[in-house]
Amino acid sequence: MQIQVSQLIVKFLQQLGVDTIFGMPGAHILPVYDDLYDSSIKTVLVKHEQGAAFMAGGYARVSGRIGACITTAGPGASNLITGIANAYADKLPMIVITGEAPTHIFGRGGLQESSGEGGSIDQTALFSGVTRYHKLIERTDYLTNVLNQAARQLVSDVPGPVVLSIPVNVQKELVDAAILEKLPSLKPSPKLQIPAQLLEQCADMIRQAHRPVILAGYGCLQSAQARAELRRFSDHLNIPVATSLKGKGAIDERSELALGSLGVTSSGHAMHYFMEEADLIILLGAGFNERTSYVWKQGVLNPSKIIQVDRNVAQLEKVFKADLAIQSDLGDFLKSMNACCVPQGLEPKPRPDIAAFKRRIDQQNIAHNTVIFGDKFALVKTLFARLERHFDEGIVLVDDNIIFAQNLYRVKADDLFVPNTGVSSLGHAIPAAIGARFALNKPIFAILGDGGFQMCCMEIMTAVNYQIPLTIIMFNNQTLGLIRKNQHQQYQQRFLDCDFQNPDYALLAQSFGINHFKIASDADCQQVFELADFHQGINLIELMVDQDAYPNYSSRR
Repeated sequence: MQIQVSQLIVKFLQQLGVDTIFGMPGAHILPVYDDLYDSSIKTVLVKHEQGAAFMAGGYARVSGRIGACITTAGPGASNLITGIANAYADKLPMIVITGEAPTHIFGRGGLQESSGEGGSIDQTALFSGVTRYHKLIERTDYLTNVLNQAARQLVSDVPGPVVLSIPVNVQKELVDAAILEKLPSLKPSPKLQIPAQLLEQCADMIRQAHRPVILAGYGCLQSAQARAELRRFSDHLNIPVATSLKGKGAIDERSELALGSLGVTSSGHAMHYFMEEADLIILLGAGFNERTSYVWKQGVLNPSKIIQVDRNVAQLEKVFKADLAIQSDLGDFLKSMNACCVPQGLEPKPRPDIAAFKRRIDQQNIAHNTVIFGDKFALVKTLFARLERHFDEGIVLVDDNIIFAQNLYRVKADDLFVPNTGVSSLGHAIPAAIGARFALNKPIFAILGDGGFQMCCMEIMTAVNYQIPLTIIMFNNQTLGLIRKNQHQQYQQRFLDCDFQNPDYALLAQSFGINHFKIASDADCQQVFELADFHQGINLIELMVDQDAYPNYSSRR
């Protein structure tokens, strides 16, 4: 049976399991949109194409499924770049469909042409550094191979964004519908089997250690069973667990063995344990990047022995030399270790008193004036303490601010914490949270500053249009806080282009038709949790922060 390429693309999306696609139509993508009309895929009209990419990324991040977005040619495609780059950095499966001017005008100066011909924008070059696969489809005779390559990248062990750009005339050409039947299975590749000798060697290193510690990273959240297996592993052997920022939530942070987050913007509990107590560090799916390593601080890993496990072979020994490096899915590895703990004679270690250790570090921080949040952040502390206590069920926090929740919110077993760690773009939290809510029926929070809010606030209307429950926590200090902090610490308070005037957020919320709450006192904070509908409402919570309140850390930037 012959069908249009546009219809084939829609059927391909359905075959990938796509049920929601975020985007904005334009003349050069309307054939695909017309075939979406009768499909089972829900289309979501955004306010800006960058928002579409962030929504698709948020959807993919919390669901583990393929996120999708669609735009027209030219600016429609180029506006996606930052969101695609974020998905690339976070290794999120995302398929992007863009239109293109018709092939017969390539090189002739056509409207929104981005073929790279005749001095026009080269869309392939634009996307080449932030995609796993990008193809400008100028003909249909190789379409099977293109879709094959796209599908393989989306379900690979290290997925990322795939962009298919299709000229409008090619979208209207007829092809054989059997093309889809020629595609290989879209199931993920078989898991790697872990050699028994590596498991035995790992068990032996744990047996010989006196004070092992685990650093759990993003890989523990990407694997379906890793969180439960990590909890079993830690509890059985009495091994404390720290997480990277991106891995926050890999273990319930209320656990007696939870050390909190390791990283330059954290309280220091985990860092001091690594440097003062540990003799074996087990890194599970954690990249030892700038933030986690305290800008590669000497002594954070040394002189401990190191076991590193990661599903991505490129991450193994990328920054340091490991005593044992294992490529494996984290859930498979932990399940195997739990199965062999008893046969290998792994006895529990003496249970460390992590609460007492944290108290000692807190006292040291007070004595040395290294407490990360002073009295000016009391209201922020109150907010996160209430947020932690308020929900029995799990919630999702999509966090652009990062530093507050990293230290002040203990992620529970059923929570999901989504820090903006990809390319750390302002304007990410609100659209990413909207995308996440399309995938997951849990209370969703977007956490960001007032600078980031002004970059993406119109996407609130996307939530309004589709009645998507959402709570936005916005810190109002009338400045780009990180920039002001650095100019205060390193540039003699020569403040330039960091401060700004804010609109009246109560009136802005009223114009959107959403709820507004302003927190300037503890009483205000209590009232929010008494009145706000976090399950069905759309809320903007504005929390006032002193412009001259600076977290006490340095990123050396």
